[in-house]
Amino acid sequence: MDIRKLQKIVVSALEDIKAKEIEVINTTQLTALFDRIVIASADSGRQTRALARHVQEKVKEAGGDVVSVEGEDSGEWVLVDLGAVVVHIMQPAVRSYYNLEELWSTTPAQRRKLSA
Repeated sequence: MDIRKLQKIVVSALEDIKAKEIEVINTTQLTALFDRIVIASADSGRQTRALARHVQEKVKEAGGDVVSVEGEDSGEWVLVDLGAVVVHIMQPAVRSYYNLEELWSTTPAQRRKLSA
């Protein structure tokens, strides 16, 4: 599946369930492991799990593959590995602590804030 199409499906699925502060980071120049990281915040463990499930459903409906899912037990941070796109759905305190945006972005231009 085309990376832009996959990214659009993921962002749309996150917006469907009211994810907050969705950010997409282009990592093509930083690693060969994946092309995009999508980071989103959720208000509760229940919402993180619902967002992760919804992303998986929408990707599968579009003919994409889900490589793996981690963190559904606690719900504080759920990672959905889609191969070319890695989705991190985190509660605000966890997101603030790990600050993945700073870790993966070398310049602010590489990030694109999609919603507040």
